[in-house]
Amino acid sequence: MKKVIALALTAVMALAPVSSVFAEDMRVAMVTDYGDINDQSFNQTTYEACKEYCEENAVDFTYYKPEGDSTADRAAMIDMAAADGYTVVVMPGYAFAEAIVEEADMYPDVKFVALDVSQYDLDTASGEEGYTRDNVYSAVYQEELAGYMAGVAAVKLGYTKLGFLGGMAVPAVIRYGYGFVQGADDAAAELGLTDVEINYAYGNQFYGDADITAAMDTWYSNGTEVVFACGGGIYTSAGEAAEKTDGKVIGVDVDQKGIIDGSYGDGMTITSAMKGLSPTVKTLLGAIENDQWADFGGKVETLGLVGADPELNYVALPETTAFGDGFEEADYDALVAAMFNGEIEVSNDTEAPEPTAETVKINFQGNLK
Repeated sequence: MKKVIALALTAVMALAPVSSVFAEDMRVAMVTDYGDINDQSFNQTTYEACKEYCEENAVDFTYYKPEGDSTADRAAMIDMAAADGYTVVVMPGYAFAEAIVEEADMYPDVKFVALDVSQYDLDTASGEEGYTRDNVYSAVYQEELAGYMAGVAAVKLGYTKLGFLGGMAVPAVIRYGYGFVQGADDAAAELGLTDVEINYAYGNQFYGDADITAAMDTWYSNGTEVVFACGGGIYTSAGEAAEKTDGKVIGVDVDQKGIIDGSYGDGMTITSAMKGLSPTVKTLLGAIENDQWADFGGKVETLGLVGADPELNYVALPETTAFGDGFEEADYDALVAAMFNGEIEVSNDTEAPEPTAETVKINFQGNLK
C-alpha cells in the first residue's frame, strides 16, 4: 500500500530546502511528555520527525525529558530550552496546555508547536475563552475518522466480538471510541450482521496495570476477539490478556504493530488508528525555517482528511493493516474516498455520556477503576 499520511498542507509543500537562509537562526528543542523517546507513540514519533527534519536541513536539534509528570516539570524543561538558546519548542500531548499558558508569554520570541493540545485544553488551563498567542500553534486531529476506519476494518475482516479500552475519557479518546462504534455499526449494517457486540470501557489512566489486565482477561475469555486499546501505554493490558487467548489488538495514534507484536506475538495487531504527527511536525518546521510562521502562529487547527488519496491525510490506517478477504487495500482506498467526498459522515459529538448504535450491541462499562 502507498505510504500513508504524507505531507499534506499544500501551502507549504515546497518548503524545507536543504539549505535555507533562515536555518542558522533556527534551533529546535522537543520536550517529551510523561513517556520517553522510545515509547513507540507520541514522544518517539515526534522526536524522530524533529530529528529527521533537522538533520536533513542542518538545523540544531535536541530534546529534554522532564523529571516527572507535572506542569512544573514540563515548564522547567521549556525554561531550560529557552535558556539554552532554542527558538522552537515542540511539545506532544494535551498535558502541555498548562505549561504553554505559563511559558508562552515569558518567551515571546520562542515559537511553541503543540500536538494534540486543543482549544478546550488551552482555555481550561488559562481561564480565557479562545486563548491564543501569536507564538503558539497547535494541531489537533479528527480522531473520530481514524476510529471509524478501524471499526469498519475490524468488522469487515470478520471480527464480531469487539472491545474498546480507552484511557481517560477525555475528548480525543471519546472521539476515537465513538468513531470506532460508528464504523463497526455501519459495517455490520452493510453486511447484514446482527451478532456484532462491543465491550466499551475506560481504564481511567493512560497505562496498563494488573487491574485493567484482569478486566481484559474477562473480556477475552468471554469471547472478545479484538480490542481497540486507545490511550498511551494502556495497550499493555490488552496485549497481556490477548496473548493468553490468541486475541487481537488495534493500536492508536501511531502504527503500534511493532511494539505490540514485538511484545506479545506476531500477528496480534490488526491495524492502528493513526494521527499524522510526523507530517505535522515537518510542515511546521518547514514553515518556521522559511519565515512563514505568520500562516500558523495563533492558531489551533483541526487536521483530518485533505484528499481522497490516503497518502494525503492526517488520519489513517497504516500499511501494516492485516488486509484480507472483506477488507482489501482497495476497500480501504474506497472508504477514504467516500469519507472525504461526504458520502460517509462521522459524528464528532462527544456530549453523549456513552456511545450508541443501531445495529451492534454495546456493553458499556464506564470506568474500570
